[in-house]
Amino acid sequence: MDRDRYEDEDERGDGEGGRAAPAARTASPEANARRETALERDDRNFVELLQELRVTQTGVQILFAFLLTLAFTERFTELDALQRGTYVTTLLLSVAAAVLFTAPAAVHRGLFRRRAKRRIVDVSSRLAAAGLGVLALALSGAVLLVVDVVLGRAAGVAAGAAVLVFTAALWAALPWGLSRGIAARAARQDEGRR
Repeated sequence: MDRDRYEDEDERGDGEGGRAAPAARTASPEANARRETALERDDRNFVELLQELRVTQTGVQILFAFLLTLAFTERFTELDALQRGTYVTTLLLSVAAAVLFTAPAAVHRGLFRRRAKRRIVDVSSRLAAAGLGVLALALSGAVLLVVDVVLGRAAGVAAGAAVLVFTAALWAALPWGLSRGIAARAARQDEGRR
């Protein structure tokens, strides 16, 4: 199939998806099971990614708002240099996460109707993955700061590290392990067909 021919353009020519002719259908097993073209798959992938970003963006906004209000509390003046550094770093990490999670909208807008849906999906997926990494650091920093203020430095460091390990386990190790299991099962099925 001529992949570029169907990138970001449907038969109506509106540049944003739609159903292509049956001859344009791809031969991949997933596409055949879903009965979708490469463009339809890219459209679906982008919509799914945007749904994921809506969930994470809300969490980032809440974290950012919480961090902004801390600087205006009476107790903020009591923070030591390390706590202030943790605060500023965490605030900047939450801003970076917000920027990374909103960047796919800007990428889409910049490449709108340029037959680049596959590129938009690929770049947006990488931005979302980077955003999750930065968000994990921001969450860890926020927990470190709060627990440090409430229970002390050692407890803060332990709690921040625990949050980082927990997010790494659920956001990186779990998907990686599931992906390996799926790949191993597919390989066994392929061998069984031979």
